Amino acid sequence: MKNLLPLAKNAVSATMRGEFYPYMQIMTNVEVYWHEHAVSRQEKETLNGNKGCVLWFTGLSASGKSTVANVVDHLLHQEGKRSFVLDGDNVRHGLNAGAGMLKDIHGEEFAKRFGLGFSAQDREENIRRVGAVAKLFTEAGLVVITAFISPYRIDRDRVRQSLPGGDFIEVFVDTPIEVCEQRDPKGLYKKARAGELKGFTGIDDPYEAPLNPELVLNGGAKTPEQLAQEMVDFLKSRGKV
Repeated sequence: MKNLLPLAKNAVSATMRGEFYPYMQIMTNVEVYWHEHAVSRQEKETLNGNKGCVLWFTGLSASGKSTVANVVDHLLHQEGKRSFVLDGDNVRHGLNAGAGMLKDIHGEEFAKRFGLGFSAQDREENIRRVGAVAKLFTEAGLVVITAFISPYRIDRDRVRQSLPGGDFIEVFVDTPIEVCEQRDPKGLYKKARAGELKGFTGIDDPYEAPLNPELVLNGGAKTPEQLAQEMVDFLKSRGKV
């Protein structure tokens, strides 16, 4: 590959002298175009035996999102349907890794720019990236099951708006914070209450519950298996599986 650094230096020098330099167009005016696929979404859905859609599980930490999501995935797999789980913790090991994970491989500057923490802006980008991946999976005819706190309503609504009507199914795992704190499998609530963890959703950072979710699951009163069956029954009633 041609080394572009000398070209960049020459372009900057030419610009400072008031001259036009053609390579500047290459570096600043990147044009991208949408390419239609040879295999349509409908053809993929026919092969898969189900419709593509996004099940967006949202709720407090320890509400049961990931547990229920994985049971739903298992039930769908048993029925021969094509599904995939995008879990909040798992994606932060790769796609949405933090600066600490990226630094050793890509360097400090790259890590600061692209690594995600838990600020409001980083949470927004976290959900934007996941929403884009989920959209690709739906176009492949998969049932995408996401498990993210996704505390801000506007971020969830943006994902909904990026998808065709009916593809985004918001699932509110409605578990009281008292129950979540009793579970606290990672000890995060305890640390947040002690002031050792700042910006923790539900303690010192807000959680905006869905206003009109497609489905509400009572995470404090029912087992994961019961909740997962409710989800699958809902999908069947909507003709998704």
